Amino acid sequence: MSSVGTDQRVIAITGTRKGIGRYLAEQYLEKGWVVVGCSRGDSDLIHDRYSHFELDVADEAASARMMRQVARDHGRLDALLNNAGIASMNHAMLTPLSTVERIFRTNVFGTFLFAREAAKLMGRKKSGRIVNFATVATPLKLEGEAVYAASKAAVVSLTEVMAYEMAPFGITVNAVGPTPVPTDLVGAVSQDKMDQLIARQAIKRYGTMEDVLNVCDFFLNPASDFVTGQVIYLGGV
Repeated sequence: MSSVGTDQRVIAITGTRKGIGRYLAEQYLEKGWVVVGCSRGDSDLIHDRYSHFELDVADEAASARMMRQVARDHGRLDALLNNAGIASMNHAMLTPLSTVERIFRTNVFGTFLFAREAAKLMGRKKSGRIVNFATVATPLKLEGEAVYAASKAAVVSLTEVMAYEMAPFGITVNAVGPTPVPTDLVGAVSQDKMDQLIARQAIKRYGTMEDVLNVCDFFLNPASDFVTGQVIYLGGV
């Protein structure tokens, strides 16, 4: 791990072992950021500006330890992408409570804990960007995604309220709501279901990781310091 220069920005990204999180980590490394990632398992992403933590994002003690380590190693945190999330497609009548608890732990508790801990570190500089991850499953009211959509509705509410709470500390809090991007998260969903979902969008195609990156870049742009409490849903819903 290299030391951070005074002008080198530090970004934390959750869920970086694979999928969108891995892509975002690689992209921000290319852009010159110092990237701190985490996932439940180890990562094979090797870079002199990347460090990885193995943890459950819903583990309060682990999230606090990670941010304390970021403070020791880098002395700053400029941005957080709260990407880690899980889904399970089940009719509400067939969804066990254990599934509800698992989804809410990762999607809601994990998002809250990392936003809280990141804000403590960002507050030292009176500057920071938090980007949470919502989903089009919420506004589209997708059948079979009641629990997942509800968990992300909670993320939207957190985003909107925390935007007010964090504004005095110079921290913006926004969210991106991707349409389905071909990753493991949607891999178990039938093609018919995916086709039906995409047909409800204004722009009728799958999302791409580049689409998600574009919104993150917008929120992280220094010129976006007057943009907070917003949710950008991709695809037109």
